Order: sequence, then C-alpha cells, then structure tokens
Amino acid sequence: MHQLAHVPEVKAAPQLLILAEPLLREGLIRLLEPRCRTAVEPENLSGSVQLVIWSAAGNLPLPTLQRELEQLRERWLPAPLLLLLPGDCHYSSEQLLQLPCEGLLQQADPTEIPEAVTTLLAGGRVVELRPLAAELPEPELIGLGPWLLRSGLSQIETEQRRCHHWLQQGCGSFSRLLLHGRLRELAAARRLLLWLWGPISMAFPQPIASTSTPTSTAITLRQRTAEGVWLAIQQRLTAAIHSGVSNGSGQLLALDGLNPEHRRDLLLALISQLDLLITRLRHDQLRGEALEERWLQQQPELRRLSLRSMAGEYVQLPQQGGLLPVAESLSGASELNAIDPDLPLAQPMLAALVQAQPLLVEGRLLAPDEPQALLHLELLIGNWLIRSAELISAEILSCCSTWPELRRYLLRPDLLATRNLERLRNQLNAQQRWGSLFERPVQLYESRRLLYGLYNGTITPQLLTEPRDNELRQLSWSQQLITLSLEARDALAPQLQSLIRRLGDLLVVVLTQVIGRAIGLVGKGILQGMGRTISRG
Repeated sequence: MHQLAHVPEVKAAPQLLILAEPLLREGLIRLLEPRCRTAVEPENLSGSVQLVIWSAAGNLPLPTLQRELEQLRERWLPAPLLLLLPGDCHYSSEQLLQLPCEGLLQQADPTEIPEAVTTLLAGGRVVELRPLAAELPEPELIGLGPWLLRSGLSQIETEQRRCHHWLQQGCGSFSRLLLHGRLRELAAARRLLLWLWGPISMAFPQPIASTSTPTSTAITLRQRTAEGVWLAIQQRLTAAIHSGVSNGSGQLLALDGLNPEHRRDLLLALISQLDLLITRLRHDQLRGEALEERWLQQQPELRRLSLRSMAGEYVQLPQQGGLLPVAESLSGASELNAIDPDLPLAQPMLAALVQAQPLLVEGRLLAPDEPQALLHLELLIGNWLIRSAELISAEILSCCSTWPELRRYLLRPDLLATRNLERLRNQLNAQQRWGSLFERPVQLYESRRLLYGLYNGTITPQLLTEPRDNELRQLSWSQQLITLSLEARDALAPQLQSLIRRLGDLLVVVLTQVIGRAIGLVGKGILQGMGRTISRG
C-alpha cells in the first residue's frame, strides 16, 4: 500500500468588506489583495467577515456618522470596523476619538492602510489623526472683563512665543538667563490675570500653551489587553523622551538643572522601574486599597533604583580628598521618601493597567483600550513621571550644593558656578512656597488639578476638573484664609455688580431726565428770546 503524503493545511485569507466610492474602492482592493479576500457587496461574501472598511465622506453630520457606525457594528459583529476619513473633515479630535470603531485613519497614506488592517485583524486598535489648520473662532459679543482677560492672555502668549524663538536660536548664556527670567515673569502675570478675574478663568480649562501648532494623534495598540495598553503607553512616552525633553510648562522645574543626557536617562530609568513594578503588581493580583497601599510603599524604593541607574552604579567622584560612589551617596537621601500631595489617586490608573478595569474619563466609563482612556492614562503616567523626576532632581540639586564635582557630572554647564546654582535653588524654593500657600488652595477650592503631560518631547501643563473636597478640608488655617477670601469675593461680586448697575441707571436718569430737560428748557428760552428780538427789529 502506498503511504499518503502529508499535505499541509492552507489557511484561508481573511475576508474584508469594503464600503467606499468606486475609485477609492478599486485602490483599496489593489492594496489589500492577494493577502486578503475583498468584497464590495454583502451578496458577494463567502463566509464570515473578518474586517469592515468604510470610507465615509467628510461632510456627514456627526450624529449621522455615529449612527451609521453603530449600525455597521451591530450588523457585522464581531468583525472590527476601520473608518477612513478625508483630511478636510470638520470634526474635532475629541469627537473623532469618541467614535465607536476599532480603527480610524484620517487622510491615510497608502502604506498605512495594510499595516492598520494587519493590526486590526490581530485584535489590536489603530488611530491616526492628522493635524488640521486651526479654525478661527466665531465672533461673539463679550463684556469688558472677558475681553481684557483674553487680550492680556493673547499678549502674554505672543511674548512667550517670541522668547522661545530666541532661545532656540542659541543665544549667549547671559541672554538665556534674561529670557528665562522673562518667561517666568510672563507665567506669573498669566496666573495673576486668571486669579483676578475669578470665575471667568473657568472658561479656560486648558492652559494656553506657548505654541498653537496643531499636533497629530497616532495610537497603535497591538493587543486590547492591560499588557497591550501599557506597552503602547510605554512606547509613546519612550519615543517622546528620546526626541528630547523641553520645558513648556511655564514654571521653573528642577529637572531643567540636569544636563540633557542625565535628564533623559532619569526619565527612562523611571519608566523602566515602573514597568517592573506594574509587572509585579499584576502578578500579585492585588485590588482596591491593597493595590494603592502597595503602590505607595514601593515609591521610595522605585525612586532610589531610578536614581542609581541614572547616576551609574560604579561611578565615583572625588570629595574631601577621597572617592565616593555617586549612586550610593545620592540614594541615601531622606527626601526620596516624600509624597507629592498633588499626585492624584493611583488606584484608578493601576486598576486599568493591572486588571484592565474601566476608567472614568470626562463622565464616561471607558475600557482602557479606548483611545480617550488610553490618552488619559498616558497623561496620568506622564504626570507621575515628571513629578517623580522633580523630587529626584531637587535632591540632586541639594547634594550638588555641597559636592562641587557632582555639578560637573550631572548638571548643566552654566550651573557649575555656585551663584547660579544657589539662585536656581532659591527660585525653586520660592516657587514651591508660593504654590503651597496660595496656588494649591485656589486649585483645591476650584476643584482643579494640575497635571504635567509629555507631548512630542515637551512638558505641557493641563488642568483637570475633579472633586477635591477631602484635600480641601485638610488645609491649614493660613491656606483656608485664601479659600475664605475667594468665597467672600464670589459672594460680594453679584451685589457689587447690582450696585454698579443701579448707579449706572441712576446716572442715565440724571443725564436724560434732569440735566437733559434743563438744557432743553434753557435752549427753548434762548430761542424764544431771540425770536422776540428779531420781531421787534
């Protein structure tokens, strides 16, 4: 008997349903065949559909677009949906990120579509949003107060952009000091404007950045699990750090004192240690308060390990006639055990990264793999990254004040001089005291939280509105005086406005009814007298 040869089983190509205009449809078919089987009509399908591609027009109303996407999902479930949009669509980035689809490409290049299809077929998620030209705001009638506020903020933003431009030109050290001082003055003037106008500032939840250039949004999620979400965020933050970290927060940061190489190494070390910590937490299977408690317990050790990795385990520098190991000397500081009070609760972030639990974002409960939830998680992790690096950098600056050789190794060249280093430390201490005594009570009373994000290599501030009543009750009596003054101002403002309005109405009555009528009577008498004189003549 002849033995039958083993024939390997050939896996069928995935079947795609393409819904597009005829010309674009033919182009998509040429891009995806022969790796995929394509169909343009539901009647031509043979078997189940693995992916639905829809090229929608950019002029569809947003409710219509959402309704069509929901109908497609209901009909072809569980097949993922890839939405293709033109570059001239009138939707904002926030609206696009809320669309119910696994893939979204705006003005996609031909090479991006096959890669997106491969990722979606593997169970991932892809979002590519192109930067659009900034739309002009619609003209509106505003009062004198909002107009003065917006005009002042606009002038400050223009001056900040000019200062950043001169800093990028590579000016001298003295000019750089002057420009950095000017930027701090502008930041203080901006905060003063927002504080003076009180509730008007609530119309500006996002701080005005130094540049208004629109940026693109690119998210590629290989797996829609907790591990896949963390891997995508880690890759995005690592790429942003490698591109070079610059300070666009409008505030003085201790991290700016480090030279660029050690600044990058410190941030990368923090991300690496965070990766190990998340892996251990995922293995321990902790939940709720136990997860938050373990996170807080591991923070000091995580900072010490990151500091040792940045400084180098075997680096030794001379001090007082001997050689001291840098990593061991720095990691013994007690300040590394401090807890930043402005850090939000880590439990929601950890529950999403460790257990893939839903996350509350802008009043919506979203899965961690949703684009909005992933960007929010990236903001939370970036804020933890910057604030942890700030604590470590502040301790490094403190040690450098008593260890001159350490300045040459870790700090910028201009901070080698004792005067420059002490001036930087004094400015940081003054900024911290001002923020603790005044800015933090105001933020707590207005239920705002300042977060630092890392976008395209720039540290960018962002204000989130969330309840902070528990923190507000824990303020000292001096800080509570600030909140009481704000409450008194808010209580007296309507009465003061009513008084000014009534004084204005009274002034109008006096001018029109009393003075105006008296002037009219005087003029009438003059005309009558002139008439009698002319008639006699």
